[in-house]
Parts: sequence; structure tokens; C-alpha cells
Amino acid sequence: MKTIDLVYFNAGGGHRAAALALEAVAREQGRPWRVRLVDLFAVLDPQALFRKVAGFAPEDFYNKRLSTGFTIGLAQELKVLQGLIRLAHPALVRQLRQHWLGAGSDGEPDLVVSLVPNFNRALWHSVAGALPGVPFVTVMTDLADHPPHFWIEPGATQHLVCGSARAVQQALAAGLPAAQVHRSSGMILRPDFHRPVLTDRRAERHALGLEGRPPTGVVLFGGEGSNVMRRIAEALPQIPLILLCGRNEALAARLRALPASAPRIVVGYTREVARYMQLGDFLIGKPGPGSLSEAVQSGLPVIVTRNAWTMPQERYNTDWVQELGIGRVLKSFGAVREAVDDVSQRLPELRAAVCRLKNEAVFEVTDLFERLLDTAVLQSAASDCPAPIAGPSWRALPASVQSLHRGA
Repeated sequence: MKTIDLVYFNAGGGHRAAALALEAVAREQGRPWRVRLVDLFAVLDPQALFRKVAGFAPEDFYNKRLSTGFTIGLAQELKVLQGLIRLAHPALVRQLRQHWLGAGSDGEPDLVVSLVPNFNRALWHSVAGALPGVPFVTVMTDLADHPPHFWIEPGATQHLVCGSARAVQQALAAGLPAAQVHRSSGMILRPDFHRPVLTDRRAERHALGLEGRPPTGVVLFGGEGSNVMRRIAEALPQIPLILLCGRNEALAARLRALPASAPRIVVGYTREVARYMQLGDFLIGKPGPGSLSEAVQSGLPVIVTRNAWTMPQERYNTDWVQELGIGRVLKSFGAVREAVDDVSQRLPELRAAVCRLKNEAVFEVTDLFERLLDTAVLQSAASDCPAPIAGPSWRALPASVQSLHRGA
């Protein structure tokens, strides 16, 4: 049985969500793999010294910024972080190499997959040094790169999975060989977004008081929620809303207390995001690659903003929305009422644009993993054989290995 290590961290929810989605699909498909989830920060700080000194985990500060909406200045902070990572590169590689070598007691991985940005140079150098011949893949969980040194690392990327044409263009322009760049049809989504969850959408909407009303908005700002959701709800008292607050229970309580003439469904942390998406008609949220892709997969046009508060790696996503004609991009949610009226009037047109997008990325990526594992086996078999090979020992080799030695 082959072992695949999926490297993630908890800064934002998309990285771990992608890892869990790949693990779930591999299991559902009956792939002969053992899939292990590797928390990068746990590897780099196994004694949790940062938490002991600071009182919180490194990703907690970032996630708190998301929940409060105080994201201005992240572009500058990102440059500082990347500078620190470059300075710490030798130490990071040593720590990661120790991890891969120490994994031998539980079985070394046959494939290492990164689902995180910023650390891919260190990850690739550690894998190449500790696990010769083991393929390394970076799967982008953003629609585009935010260069330099974010996702695409020329000279330090073995295989790169890109979920948009823009990301492919960036990879090739950065000098990555075309054979190392793999185009998927979108972002990785959980399996429940690839199948209908509701048995009777109309009946469920009727039970919630949504049927026969104006189009219903799904309001989603990631797994940590955002205080901006309150301003949106206050601006739309006559619009049915499904407000997904994630882990932000204080926000959920404030939203439940707001007066409204239309039905309001306020939801805390849930694993049924796909179900609530299928109950709605359009999405209001931030331009995160995960929530945008989930909405589109569920047939929902989107209303998002782009301004100084938009995280740098998510700014291209608003261009993507406009290029594809799948929703509205606002300067602020102060104009949300006008945008909701516009989207509601143009719903058939916008839905048609959304439905033209087909995302099968999670299945495409597991297929890629299988091809890379098979190729690694063939290359290993070929490298174990002395060259040139002649006589009976040559004829005894599989045809696929013979072709490698012939230079086919």
C-alpha cells in the first residue's frame, strides 16, 4: 500500500479543507493508499513552544484577523513573513528532513503533497534531500499566485496543480516546464459538493419559510465568520438570508437578535455547508477561493467586494468573477442592497453563466497522484537495473521498463 502525506496548516480553513477532501475522495474511490494529514506547524514546532510563549498558536492570530475583518495591512505583513522564512530556510529544511526521516518507523511517504503557500521551497528541498525519488506536488488552493515566493517557486517546485488558466500562465511565465504544470478544472471541493444533498429542495425551502419569497441570499465569510455579516443583515431586513457564522458563536447570537421581516436562518459551525448552499439563490461573502468555488458548484451567483481590506492573494478572484460574468464586485457592502436587487432581477442570466463552469478538481488531482506514483515505481525499477542490459536479463524485464532503457 502506498503512503501519501498531505501537508496543510490551519491559517484559514481552505488548506485543511482541501486535505480532508482529498483524503475522503481517495477513501470513497477505494484507492490502495494510506493518506496521512501532516500539520506543518506541528512539524516545525513539535513542542508547541510558540503557543507556550505567546499564549496562542501561530495561525490563531491570522484567523482572529479574519473573524474581525481587520485584514488591512496583510500584504505588508506577508512580505515580512516571507523574509523571515527565507532567513530561516536552512533551519526549516533541517526540521522537515528530520520529520521525513523519522517517518520511517511508520512508513516513509511515497508521495508528498503541499497544500500550503510560502513554505514550498523548504518543503521541496527537504523532500529531495531526505526522500530521493519521492515525487513532490504543490496543489494551489488559491485561484492565482501572489508572487514572488507565495505558491510558485521556480527551481523548487517539482509538480504544480493550478486551478485556473491565470495560474497556469503565471507558472509558465515563472519558468516552470510545461510538463510540471497540471491544470485542474477548479479548486478542490469536498465530495458533498459534487452530489445533490437535498432530496426535495422545494419542500425544505417551504419548511424554512423560504418558498414563495424573494431570492434567498447565503451569507458566508469563511469558517471564522466576520463582523461585516451584521452590517449586511441590517441592510437587508426584507431579504431572506441564510447566515453561516462558522465558529463565531458571539456573531451568531447578535444576528439572531436582529429584527427582520423576512426569514432568517442563523447557523453556527456546521459540516452541512453544501446543504445550505443548495437552499439559497445567491452568495454574499468575501472573495475567498473556497467559498466562491463552493457557491459556483452549487449554482449560486456571487456578490463580493474588492478594496483595501481584501487579502492580497484573493484580489484576482474578483477579476475572475467579473471575467466570467457570475456576479457583482462592489467597493463596499454599503451598496449591497442595490447589488441584491440587480442579481435578483438577472438571476436566470447569472445562473446560466455559473452553470457553464464544471469543477471536477478533487477527482482530477487524485488521478494525478496515481500517475505520479506509477511513474515513480517505473523510474525506481529502471534505476535499479544496470545499463546497458542485454541477453536474457533484459528480455525478462517488463516492456514498460524496457522502453525506459531504450530511451522511448
